[in-house]
Amino acid sequence: MHALGVIAVSLALLVGLLRLRVKLGRSMLASALLLALLLGVTPTELGTTLASEWRDKPLPQRTPYMFVMLSALLTMVNVLGVAMRETGVSARLGAALHGLFRSRRVALAVIPMLMGMLPTPGGIMLSAPMVRDLGDYVGVSRDRQAAINFHFRHLWEPVWPLFPAVPLVQGMLGLSAATLIVHNLALSVAGLVGGTVFMLLARMPAKAAAAVNHARFHHNVRDVVHAFWPIALVAGLYAGLDVAPAVGVLLAVIIFLAGHRVSGRRWARVFADGLEFDYVLLIFGALLFKLALEAGGAVGDVVQFLNAMHVPSYVLVFALPMLVAYLTGVTTGTIAISFPFLIPYIGTGTEARAGLQTLAFAGVLCGLLITPVHLCLALSAGYFQTTLARILLWMIGPVLCVAGAGALMAALSG
Repeated sequence: MHALGVIAVSLALLVGLLRLRVKLGRSMLASALLLALLLGVTPTELGTTLASEWRDKPLPQRTPYMFVMLSALLTMVNVLGVAMRETGVSARLGAALHGLFRSRRVALAVIPMLMGMLPTPGGIMLSAPMVRDLGDYVGVSRDRQAAINFHFRHLWEPVWPLFPAVPLVQGMLGLSAATLIVHNLALSVAGLVGGTVFMLLARMPAKAAAAVNHARFHHNVRDVVHAFWPIALVAGLYAGLDVAPAVGVLLAVIIFLAGHRVSGRRWARVFADGLEFDYVLLIFGALLFKLALEAGGAVGDVVQFLNAMHVPSYVLVFALPMLVAYLTGVTTGTIAISFPFLIPYIGTGTEARAGLQTLAFAGVLCGLLITPVHLCLALSAGYFQTTLARILLWMIGPVLCVAGAGALMAALSG
């Protein structure tokens, strides 16, 4: 019970700081430091745990390696976004996507889906103007527009390697990239089906589609390819060759800038503008939280307590990450906080039950998609001038589909 109380206090601090609009990285670090303090974990004990990791675990599962690679991933994704803006590629992308699709429903969904393949904090605003303009033209309500933009942008989160949650789960559980993607793809497919049924197929006003230039098909395709080949390169290297996403993004940035003949002086500005120290603090705080849980023996204590309470393992694997995600609204932090407790149930390496991992990730997604503390949801409500409650009403059906897919994968391969 002591460990549970300490974790609850640390999470309360994290939630409180986020509500006070303290930066995410600083909030995560403060919560991790409080956890270590309340558990009585000393620097020596942290060092001993790190040494044990280095001795007993493969490189991708070692905390220092994960810190370097995840920090680099977040930073390089941001650098790639800056590079696309600097070269004008991202500015042409919106018009190109709009011009490629004649269906109102398809356009409303595909725009946030494709823009969501380049995940940046607050990046939901990249697709929001296009969705709002098209939605207003065809007469779709603002709350429905906001829900479509919010939901379809997050479809990639269980499988896309540019989201740090994917390599973090892979590192913690020792799963191969292919195994993780194949199992979690069920969540993305369920989200797509749920969003289509409950958001897109619902009645739309009988208005003509927006007047976009479909005649420039080849130009539109070219602009889309220019924007998405770096992302496709990273995904292909990760899924096919298990190349760390951070390495893939760095390679993509170098090729992108060289291919666009960006001068050396502009290279320096692109990299400088893409650096964000708070991203590094976020990863450091999340991994410190995980390390403190392990060093303080909290993982074993909580698992023993839950077993004594006879909580069904499937319920726990889904509900714990969902609760943490609902409280924090942060994917990476949720996984770092909750997954250590789930490892005894899921397993690691060749003994990992990948279906249970998918169920746990479904819990993460369900919590994130319905929590009012999720930054993307708050930004959506403000930009589309609607309320959180109206957006969340549209989210119920898709969220249930994601939960159902997680339960199905657990039953089939858990």
